[in-house]
Amino acid sequence: MTHHASFDSTAPVLGQPVPRREDERLLTGRGRFVDDLKLPGMVHMAVLRSPVGHARIRSIDKTAARAAPGVLAVISAEDVEGYAHHMPVSDTWVMPGYNRFLQWPIAKDFVRFVGEPIVAVVAETRSLAEDACGLVEIDFEVLDAVTNIDEALTDKVVLHESVGTNLACHYVVGRGDADQAFQNPHYTRKEVFRVHRHTGMALETRGYVAQWDPVAGKMTCWGANKRPWQTRDTLASMLKLNREDVTLIENDTGGNFGTRGHFYPENLMVAFLAMRLGRPVKFIEDRRENMMATNHSRELSAELEIAVNQDGKIAGLRARVFCDLGAYATGGGSAVPPAKTVQFIPGPYKIDNYKCELSVLVTCKTPVGAFRGPGRYEAGFFIERLLDIVAKDLGLDPIEFRKNNLIRAEDMPYNGGVLVPYLGESPYDTGDYLETFERALKLFDYDALKAKSGKMIDGKLHGVAASAYVDSTGMGPSEEARIVVKSPKQIELFVGTSANGQGVETTMAQVAANQLGVPYDLIQVFAGSTNYVANGNGHGHSRAAVQGGSAVFIAVNNLIKQLLDAAALRFNEPAEHLEYRNGAVFRKKEQVPLATFDELVRVVATDLGREDLLQAAGKYVNSALTYSYGAQVAHVTVDPETAVVEVERFLTVEDVGRALNPLIVHGQSIGAAVQGLSGTFLDEFVYDASGQLLTGSFADYLVATSTDFPSVEAETLQNAPAKSNPLGAKGAGEGAISTTGAVLANAVSNALSSLNVQVYDLPISPNNLSRLIRQAKAGGSNRPETGAGAKFGIRHDSV
Repeated sequence: MTHHASFDSTAPVLGQPVPRREDERLLTGRGRFVDDLKLPGMVHMAVLRSPVGHARIRSIDKTAARAAPGVLAVISAEDVEGYAHHMPVSDTWVMPGYNRFLQWPIAKDFVRFVGEPIVAVVAETRSLAEDACGLVEIDFEVLDAVTNIDEALTDKVVLHESVGTNLACHYVVGRGDADQAFQNPHYTRKEVFRVHRHTGMALETRGYVAQWDPVAGKMTCWGANKRPWQTRDTLASMLKLNREDVTLIENDTGGNFGTRGHFYPENLMVAFLAMRLGRPVKFIEDRRENMMATNHSRELSAELEIAVNQDGKIAGLRARVFCDLGAYATGGGSAVPPAKTVQFIPGPYKIDNYKCELSVLVTCKTPVGAFRGPGRYEAGFFIERLLDIVAKDLGLDPIEFRKNNLIRAEDMPYNGGVLVPYLGESPYDTGDYLETFERALKLFDYDALKAKSGKMIDGKLHGVAASAYVDSTGMGPSEEARIVVKSPKQIELFVGTSANGQGVETTMAQVAANQLGVPYDLIQVFAGSTNYVANGNGHGHSRAAVQGGSAVFIAVNNLIKQLLDAAALRFNEPAEHLEYRNGAVFRKKEQVPLATFDELVRVVATDLGREDLLQAAGKYVNSALTYSYGAQVAHVTVDPETAVVEVERFLTVEDVGRALNPLIVHGQSIGAAVQGLSGTFLDEFVYDASGQLLTGSFADYLVATSTDFPSVEAETLQNAPAKSNPLGAKGAGEGAISTTGAVLANAVSNALSSLNVQVYDLPISPNNLSRLIRQAKAGGSNRPETGAGAKFGIRHDSV
């Protein structure tokens, strides 16, 4: 791993590798997670979930469960009539057609995936609640399941009868004239690629606690929530409460990665039952529930067709993309994987003629949502695999082919057109993609290593590959922060950015301390409560530094303006003659301060009696995205007898504009890369034809451990600051996952080139890879069929 210089106490604190202040609390066992909450009179909820993939619910008999020892309540859909309604999709990410496929919090009439909630039971203990779930009798009329894209496209089994189709969303977008580019090209190639279903497997499963105060008429809820205000508003609507009467509090969180924290069915159930019983209710998901009920992600397929001119420039690109949505469209970012895949298929390349048709289909699987780098990982695999195949076809060096087509710095801002329904135009803002690509190649010593690619050394075949990516970050529309000076030595900072492991307590303190010119340790950061600021937008789309940091910047600047006004009163100077710098007020162009921050705080509080001037709020409003970008290089070895792949070395290089804390950015890059490595080789959800989840435990669903990929390196560049926010920051939490699947698939394909093995589908599991090797040795081809005979469903042969 690349190591950063230590903290320099004499330099400005912003931009320094300050150790995360959260770590001491978390590493010494003093973190406070939702399951640590023990409230007086608290009872426990368990959920009875569908054991079948698709069925009509004929009847539910809860009599025996309600009579069981310790049971306080047993509810199904009929019990929440008048409260529950369809869970809304996000008003930020609107996809045409999604609102026809919304989910009820508790299954009503039908179940459409294994794990869908049907009954909730509350008892004095979790074990008693689980026992009572086993006493509920449900009469199902089991229906045929639809479990892959190809089946869904036929509409032979329609999952939502009232809609009449499995096609949840369909649109065509593009830029330039892609069809014209294919009229007389030098070369064309068409391929089908598939990315498998997997998700972010957090250490901590989902959990919620709700407490109702009947006297005050207020509801308080605890649990991980990446968008607390939006979840609060949905919950308040269902409970028929004013939004101000519902408080959501985010505890320490054992991982998020985009999969948890939006409005889930259990949010309503826990709060509804707390209100009904007048006692605090806790729900903690077990791991099997987590695997079947927390959002899945990724599963997309694409047919790509490329046209290349004689000079090696890409003339045009056409794509058909198919997304397996699962059973419902949800508020957990179900729009993002397909929409962002479509946007990022062209990647960081100057492909001026591009057209893409998107089809999103419902199936009898867990609904999909966002997972770190949604759409980027998928699109990266599609385009980067195609580029390597094309370069080999044309006899071109794959590195030079990429260099020849990368968007140049002089092309910035590069207008990619309107490729996402809910975004409008979103141009790539700043950057030198070629510089970063070349930096990664140099750091990796690619030129020396590429000679090994495809060679057998010590019984293993070696493969080397490189890729490039771009990533949208900094989702709007706004963020808020509030700063309160309690005393010269105690400053409180309240933020609307959710803290889900990205170092918010540290980074936001750095921003505030840097602006105020005070010691970093004086700033105490509060995140994760809807009471802290009027409206926050939480976390997601790598927005913490861009949106949250900018809100803090504005709040502190507003505080400084108030301090300058107070100084003008105290020293009888026009405010425009004063300035604040280095933690003190000066007359402009003078070097001797009129008052330090400490002195000024005492003046405001004591002499002027204006404590209102010691607090200020800030709101950053900007819906323009900013684009980080990077490159990745991989060296793998493959044992052709066992199909075991070892990652000898992996490097990710990313330009984030301005790293507010390089140490935290570095950790995010390493984490994202390792998560991508795990997803490429290990993680996979597999279903059978009836909709049963076959990989519902860690015995079958594999995830990387700290020893699986030891040789991962990262470098952070800061050569192209964003122009759209006052800090110049770009998001840094997701980029390093973007082309992990792509660069590893290319490296494995290069290693096995002598066997004519090419990777078209992920994951590159031992089973899948051994099948490809066997096919190749038998003289067969694993190249998927394209055109009218193309199949887009993920094959059920991974286990």
